[in-house]
Parts: sequence; C-alpha cells; structure tokens
Amino acid sequence: MKIFLVGMMGSGKSYCSKLIASAMSLTAADLDDEIEKKTGKTIESIFKENGEAYFRQTETEALRHYATQKDFVLATGGGTPCFHGNMDWMNQFGITVWLNEPISVLVQRLVEGKAHRPLISTLSNDELASFLHHKLLERVPFYQKAAYHIQPSEIEQKGLASFFKEIIRP
Repeated sequence: MKIFLVGMMGSGKSYCSKLIASAMSLTAADLDDEIEKKTGKTIESIFKENGEAYFRQTETEALRHYATQKDFVLATGGGTPCFHGNMDWMNQFGITVWLNEPISVLVQRLVEGKAHRPLISTLSNDELASFLHHKLLERVPFYQKAAYHIQPSEIEQKGLASFFKEIIRP
C-alpha cells in the first residue's frame, strides 16, 4: 500500500504519516527529509543557492523514486502536487489524501518555525495568513484531485489512526 499525504505546510503531513504508518504497519517517510539526505543540503539552502525551479525538479525526482517502493506513507511537501504532473502521478501509483486544515490552524502551527521554511521565512505574522490564503487558492485545484479529503484537527487525535484504517483499505 502506497499512501501520499498532500496539503499546505503546517497541515500535519509529517505528524500524520508517522501515526498512520504505525497504525497500519507501514513505513513513514518525509519527502523533504529524503531530499535533504540525497543532496546533503537543507531545503532552505537549496532554495537560496539553487532556486525554486531546481528544488521542484529535485523534489519530483525524489518522489518518482517511490514508484518502486512498497508499503509506505509519504508526507509530501506542500507544493509537491503542483509541479511536473506530480499529483496525477501520485494518484496513479497510490492513494492520495489531502489534509485540509483551515488557514487559522496553519498560521497557529507555522508562526514559531517559519524561519526554517523558505516560502514564509521573511513574512511578518500578519502577512502569513494572507500568504497562506493566496497559496491555498493556487494549490486547491491540485489538492482536490486527492482520493480522500480530511481535516485532521476535527478528528480526535486518538482516533486519527483508526479513522485512516477505516477510510483506506487495501
């Protein structure tokens, strides 16, 4: 079983991937972590040194590696589905789940760690909500292609793994 988690930064993809993987006896992986291992650079430094276009190509190559992998839950980057046909590719090779959290939840989660996120590192806290709103509008057409749409913050944390087991069956 191959499960791809998509959604905005701060939606809980990394957290949920570990929870789901544990509950379903799968391997959890994070695409950004894989990119950092492969390149030996942080995502932040890749953006600064090589730019977003280079990052998106590297991201796509790392994603395509999962075509040959089995039984995993992959937390993708927020923009992963929006480039190089990645959303269609993920739908072809596995089960896609959009973690669709409200902007207010995203802002609350991102304020503290925004310095490590290239797309929001220079934004004031006031600018963050506006940026996320506009970015979400750009990405919704891609995210909507996911097989499942959920709002994790509305599901009791204890019940999230059970919820996934119910909706995603092999």
